[in-house]
Amino acid sequence: MDRVVVAVAAGILFLQAETEAAQLRRRIRERRARMKMRERRRYLVSLFHKQGKCAARPYAQIDYSIPILSIYFTGADLKPAFRLTRASVNMLLQMLPREKQHGWDHEIEVLVTIYWLACGASYRVTADIFGMPAATVCRIVHNVIEDMMGILHQVIHFPKAEEMEEVGAGFARLAGNEAFRCTAGAIDGCHIRILPPREPHRRSYLNRKLFPSIVLQGICDSRGAFLDVYIGHCGSVHDALVLRRSPMYKQALYPPAGYFLLGDGGYPLYYALNTSVYCLPFTAPVEERFNRHHAKARNIIERTFGILKTRWRSIFLRALVIRPVFAPKVVGACCILHNICVATDDVCQDEGDEEAAQEGPEQNTHFIIVNDIALFTFCQQVFQTV
Repeated sequence: MDRVVVAVAAGILFLQAETEAAQLRRRIRERRARMKMRERRRYLVSLFHKQGKCAARPYAQIDYSIPILSIYFTGADLKPAFRLTRASVNMLLQMLPREKQHGWDHEIEVLVTIYWLACGASYRVTADIFGMPAATVCRIVHNVIEDMMGILHQVIHFPKAEEMEEVGAGFARLAGNEAFRCTAGAIDGCHIRILPPREPHRRSYLNRKLFPSIVLQGICDSRGAFLDVYIGHCGSVHDALVLRRSPMYKQALYPPAGYFLLGDGGYPLYYALNTSVYCLPFTAPVEERFNRHHAKARNIIERTFGILKTRWRSIFLRALVIRPVFAPKVVGACCILHNICVATDDVCQDEGDEEAAQEGPEQNTHFIIVNDIALFTFCQQVFQTV
């Protein structure tokens, strides 16, 4: 009986093995048939290609039929579409990292990001323009802007000690008076419209003009290039508080001893405070001449914001439909591109700063922000004779 059971079991196992072997042989034959079919297709494609009847398209070939790409690769003017000259785009391409082993070409990714910044279009519209998936455009924009944040301090930085004399000379020319030769920069704040989060956090983003925004605090030199940017505070925060919270103020990074910053009436809280920064207000009628010279020199920061808004009007003149966490990085990328344009003489005509034109009476009061008590006393004495 035991022998019968063993024989039956052995027969069943043998049949199962034969069935599996037959299935394996059938799969092998099907695979070989598919391979032969692919080889025939490749042969036919190569034959037609040799005869000129069919052009095989290589992998990742640039489609020059897309108008936005043909503009770049045919050497046409880039400014109408990208708001940057070719020199500025090439400088950005050289500064950004290039280590890529797969994916879209480095130039294509940078062009997609610049176009998205220049036109303020949605990811889907940008994807239609470049002929790629919307999810890919979103990923490219975020990756390139993150790479640009890596070169922020390489493009936007304080001048060196040997460059301070040139910076001061520039402000003296702007002001029309040698008393401003000790100027290290002009400081001001700018509100950028955003799509705010839901309540209860939404109300903290409403500024004094009752629209949601984040604050860009900028310091620029006499050419209009940014020396420092501090971005991200809610629109309800006052300019003076933004300055107090900035690393430049907390760590006393700038201005150096013997120099001062030019500020407007938004920074009166530091007058006579026992801190490392002091402000000199000049509001009496006898100092009207000082106010005129001060306004000529300090107006460079207003013009810088105006140029920034003109070039990237889709970013600064309407609400950014992105997350508030990502908005400061987008604004920082625009500031980086602005400094690159200044370095390459990529001029953009200033069409005026709407925010500056709507400022209240406090703009008639001007301030000097210094970080040295000796310079504080010196300014009080010198500017009485301006």
